[in-house]
Amino acid sequence: MSSPLLAVRDLNIALKGGGGIHSAVEDVSFEIGRGEAFGLVGESGCGKSITALAVMGLLRRPLSLGGGRILLDGQEIQNASAAEMRRLRGSRIAMIFQEPMTALNPLSPVGRQIAEMFVLHQGTGWTEAMDRAEDALRQVRVPSPERRIKDYPHQLSGGMRQRVMIAIALACGPDLLIADEPTTALDVTVQSEIIDLMAELCAAKGTAILMISHDLGLVANMCRRVAVMYAGRIVEAQPAQAIFATPRHPYTRGLVDSLPRLGERAKRGRQRLREIAGVVPSIAAYPAGCRFNPRCSAVTDICRTTAPAITPLPADGLVRCHHHG
Repeated sequence: MSSPLLAVRDLNIALKGGGGIHSAVEDVSFEIGRGEAFGLVGESGCGKSITALAVMGLLRRPLSLGGGRILLDGQEIQNASAAEMRRLRGSRIAMIFQEPMTALNPLSPVGRQIAEMFVLHQGTGWTEAMDRAEDALRQVRVPSPERRIKDYPHQLSGGMRQRVMIAIALACGPDLLIADEPTTALDVTVQSEIIDLMAELCAAKGTAILMISHDLGLVANMCRRVAVMYAGRIVEAQPAQAIFATPRHPYTRGLVDSLPRLGERAKRGRQRLREIAGVVPSIAAYPAGCRFNPRCSAVTDICRTTAPAITPLPADGLVRCHHHG
């Protein structure tokens, strides 16, 4: 990728607690091109969300940036001042958080929350901003937007609140949208509507997407490239099709095998869906060697003692595994 919109280089995030400093995210690197949809997947606790918060400049104690570079359009932003980041957030980088009920201000009508983006970042007057907020709600297909702009978040369904979050995020036409589990707690039909809407609007505006999810199937359907994160490290990155066809890391294979497939029940009888044994280790208790080794069915002695190096794969991919072949 010659000139990426976002480049994260050797990102490290430290967590201070328990009488010491622990590495929450370690040596994470990836790039996102202009208008590209890039997926970051893994179970809860793998470090996906705090990686996104670092990009947004929203890390708070006990988390802190421990090293690395974050470049937006070639400009380093990891050490930008609070005022500089406030100018970037909303105008050039926007984020949809996991739970819109807590992300939205419960004491302010949703129309005003959208309008605030135009006032703060584009200097628009409030009357014009409210008109544009109504148009923004119409773009995300909220019915009767002229009435809904006066509603408070608790008066909207989960799907409608997420549409409001998309309207806020895309109001000022950012270059990059970070979507952190944007379909959490939504039913399957609404999930599909939200993902399709987000992809359609971003494509129309030329907005790049960093899609963060534990759902590999959802990400692979939307993104051209996918990185798999485990215990604070990226363990594999490949084009989305290759992730499904030829997963190289045992953790990625476990995620792929855990996905339900049409017709599989008929073939396998009443066999249960496959699962990955064990749980993601806590930040303070990462194992030596490969961090996946306590859960891996292909583990050998070297896995328990030596951290695997990065092995390049075709199409700018990579894998961290002693036995990736």
